[in-house]
Amino acid sequence: MTKIGIVAYEVSADLLGEGLMHALRERIPQVEFVGVVGERMERAGCERLLPAEHLAVMGLVEVLRHLPGLLRARRKLVRHFLKERPDLFIGIDAPDFNLGLETRLRAAGIPTVHYVSPTFWAWRRGRVKTLRRAADLVLSIFPFERDFLEAHGVNCRYVGHHLAELIPLAIDRKQARERLSLAAGNEVLAILPGSRVREIESLAGPFLGAARILARQRPGVRFLLPCPKQGLRPLVDAMLRQYGAGLDCQVLDGDSHDAMAAADLVLTASGTATLEALMHKRPMVVGYRVSRLTALIVRHLIRVPYVAMANLLAGEGLAPELLQQACEPERIAAAITALLDDRPRRECIEARYAAIHRELHCNSSELAAEAIIELLQQQC
Repeated sequence: MTKIGIVAYEVSADLLGEGLMHALRERIPQVEFVGVVGERMERAGCERLLPAEHLAVMGLVEVLRHLPGLLRARRKLVRHFLKERPDLFIGIDAPDFNLGLETRLRAAGIPTVHYVSPTFWAWRRGRVKTLRRAADLVLSIFPFERDFLEAHGVNCRYVGHHLAELIPLAIDRKQARERLSLAAGNEVLAILPGSRVREIESLAGPFLGAARILARQRPGVRFLLPCPKQGLRPLVDAMLRQYGAGLDCQVLDGDSHDAMAAADLVLTASGTATLEALMHKRPMVVGYRVSRLTALIVRHLIRVPYVAMANLLAGEGLAPELLQQACEPERIAAAITALLDDRPRRECIEARYAAIHRELHCNSSELAAEAIIELLQQQC
């Protein structure tokens, strides 16, 4: 029996981990997974040590308030894995939490894999040595990361992005609208204010405020608001009552992919959702807010021209980014209106996104599983 420890507590990491678990099971039928995971990986059969929500905290300053609890959780996981000694440990994303855990386990002789390269190429480049110390193998999901990591002595394998296989290269908008009982002729906006409590609390106001402006300006526009996980539904409903009263807004349980597929345009928090919108070939407007201190720190450290991964992959600002004070209803509504009223611009964006999607389509779960099995075999 092969036992694999795993920590994948973000919604996006849970999705990546689900595909990886299935790919590993195809190759190693007698494999067990145990760790801190989300709903998808738990349903796929991973034994859950801690609720994922205990670790999901956004922002540099915000993390400080939760730091004692996060450190306690990491110490607990270190003790568990050192006692149970899995054959391999995989940390998916969340480098600030996972790299420390991986470093302790690797020092104790447990092989470690970090899946999703930290964005040290964008900021805090000096920390790449921490990654080199923590992981026997890094699985990179974007092609431009490989050269940077290998130049810094990191053992890296580019595997592409799991979402590129999950999301079809050709999107059927008509079918998506039929599944959601939406009329073919209506303008539809998908609203995704994040997958964490603090993100939703921070972004629901400006996002739904923008929706109310659009509803007044564009009669008949429909809004879709996917709830990222079941436990957040009361919060999403409360935010809609507070900021979106009277909106023709359909709240969906999950179904963010259907929402994007059905939409003319996506309004989203910065994060994995921008990549999902890109793969659905949907023009988007990106908004984000963190604390002032977090924003000040990041502003002095970041070394890339864009925040949204969709823009980084495109190499240009195809998606307007409204950050911090700019993330307010009037400016968001104006950016959305400009895109909705410019069909040639939207078509150019959709074509560029389709080309990027094809580049990322690599059967990533299978490639990741093969690289992990090679590492396991090297330890025998």
